[in-house]
Amino acid sequence: MVLIVGDVELETTADGFLRNAGVWNEQVAEALADQNGIEITDAHWEILFFIRHYYQQYQHLPNARMFAAAIRKKLGDDKANSRYLQKLFPDGPLKYACKLAGLPKPPTCL
Repeated sequence: MVLIVGDVELETTADGFLRNAGVWNEQVAEALADQNGIEITDAHWEILFFIRHYYQQYQHLPNARMFAAAIRKKLGDDKANSRYLQKLFPDGPLKYACKLAGLPKPPTCL
């Protein structure tokens, strides 16, 4: 599949994840969000930049429990709350945070 951002074509998986995380930028995130019916707010950006930093630091994606624990440690209890994350990413916080952040599909997501 292909995601068109401006006049650039970016290759994606059948699930809509970028094949090359290195081409990600905020414009790409906006295009991915639009494709998935999400309007990115400052709250989304905070989680997107957090998960990108996590991936760069540890070279792997967390499972949902580790994701919440890492957010709790860095951003506080209120932002690690499942209701808060579900409000931002209704169809799956970890899956869609990774997708919009240009990262691979987490291995624990169907």
